[in-house]
This record gives sequence, C-alpha cells and structure tokens, in this order.
Amino acid sequence: MRIGYTLMTEQAGPRALVRHAARAEQAGFDFEVMSDHYFPWLEEQGHAPYAWSVLGAVTQVTDRVELMTYVTCPTVRYHPAVVAQKAATVQLLSGGRFMLGLGAGENLNEHVVGRGWPPVNVRHEMLREAVEIITMLFDGGHVNYVGSHFRVDSAKLWDLPERRVPIGVAVSGSQSVQTFAPLADAMVATEPDAELSQSWDVFQGGESRKIGQLPVCWDPDRDKAVARAHEQFRWFAGGWKVNAELPGPAGFAGATQFVRPEDVAEKIPCGPEVGPIAEAARAFADAGFTDLALVQIGGDHQDEFFDFARNELLPALR
Repeated sequence: MRIGYTLMTEQAGPRALVRHAARAEQAGFDFEVMSDHYFPWLEEQGHAPYAWSVLGAVTQVTDRVELMTYVTCPTVRYHPAVVAQKAATVQLLSGGRFMLGLGAGENLNEHVVGRGWPPVNVRHEMLREAVEIITMLFDGGHVNYVGSHFRVDSAKLWDLPERRVPIGVAVSGSQSVQTFAPLADAMVATEPDAELSQSWDVFQGGESRKIGQLPVCWDPDRDKAVARAHEQFRWFAGGWKVNAELPGPAGFAGATQFVRPEDVAEKIPCGPEVGPIAEAARAFADAGFTDLALVQIGGDHQDEFFDFARNELLPALR
C-alpha cells in the first residue's frame, strides 16, 4: 500500500499548505492529495483557500510525489470544461504527477453560486456527464456536447500533457460503482469497504487503484489529541449522506453538538502511538485498497507529525 498525505485546505492557509507539501515529500510520503473546498466544515478549522492556485505552487516545491484532488466537484461551482483545463495545466506543471479526483460534491461548497442543490440521483447524472466531457477533452481536438445538464460548444484544450491525466471518482455504494467504474482509472472512498472494492474491480473489468483516506490526530499528549480531534473533526461522525447535504459550518456545528470527545476517539486514532494508526490502516489494506492518504488533524500541528511519520509511522506501515 502506498501511503499519502492530505493537504487539507479547510485547516491551513495557502502558504502553509505549500510548505506542508514540501515537508511531506521530505518525510517520505508517496503521494499528496488536496481537498477542494469553499468553506471549512467547522468554523474552528478556519480556512478555505482556492485549491487549484495552491496546487500550482505545490508542483514547484515537490519533485517526486504524485498529486491529486481529493476531490473536486465538476458540476455546480465549476463547469467540467474548465476542470479539464485546470487538470491538464497542473499535469504539465507537475511533470506528469497529477491525478484528477472527482466527486458529486457537498452542499457546503457548491451552494455559493446560487444554483441550488440537486438530489443525489441528479448529482450522479451530472457527474457522469462531467466525466464524459472531461474525458473527451483529454482526448484532444474540438469537443461539442449536449447533455441533460451540460452543454459544451467547440471546446479544446490547447495545452495537453504527454501523460494523460488519470481520473479517480469517489463512490459510496453499488449504484455509483456501476456508473463510474467503467469511466474512471481509480476508485476513491473514505470507508474500508471490501465489497465496494471488489465490486469496483468487477465493473471496471480488472484490478485498479483504490484510494482511501484516514484521519488521525497525532500528539505527544493523547488527551490534547482527542480534544483537538473533537474540536475540528467531529463533523466526520455524520457520515457522507448527511455531510453532503448540510449548507454551512453552522449546520455542521448544530448537527454535531451532542458528539462527545470519546465518540470521535472511537473513530479516529488519537495520541502518540503508531499501533492504533497501523490498525486503522490495515483495515483499508484488508479491504483491497492500494493507496491510503493520512490526514493529520490540526493545521498548526503538522511539523512534529512529519518528524513522527519519517522516523516511526511510515517505516511501521511499510
């Protein structure tokens, strides 16, 4: 399993994220993923810079690690033709190290353009059309497209990379797997679900990459780690069906007001020990995941985590 690091835009500003990207590569992580948000989940996180500007800078301070959006919604806030252009540009800047991670999005980030928030079946229809448009643009030449949700009029990517941008799509159940496995290069999921992983391979027609994500809260003091995880990551307890629908940080604060620190600690490894992190990572490996991106909770608590990762965590996981 390849172990990655999450550049979490909700918990750090743009200059800090660029610095974290360089440190993560130096610490020995295999790849780096970046969230693409307009809002943080909770006000306590306090940040939401534009991911694509930060990615451009990250390509210039890293040399080895693969980069990826985890994930971009190409349907409401962005038009898919523009997402294709951004992805091709980042691939060129990175020298072929970029994967475009796509998903159906969250109301939290997409409501800002005032187009409403469609039901989940419509969001999946929109995402399918978006993937089709992006794929056609990656093929080169002029693209015209008329769908139920999107129209493209004579679009063309004038700067295409030699290495085609691979596409990963976030899935959460059998319907999304059946829809997107034939269209994508990799699966993205946040739960170590073996059935989901096996189903993906069936519908894609062979084994492919499956990229998971695991939040951790490393700190020499476990009590401080639990408190920080509760403060900044209690939204994680809601699950994606709930998290996709809430419109803003105030909604997440209200929805999680009764989540206790011990509830968060049951789901997220907290404290200084390697063991709980390794156990949680093994669940993804056992479920067939090929890649796992770790999230260190707390934007101001990354530097000591990098030292821990280089000296103890990454050797243990490998």
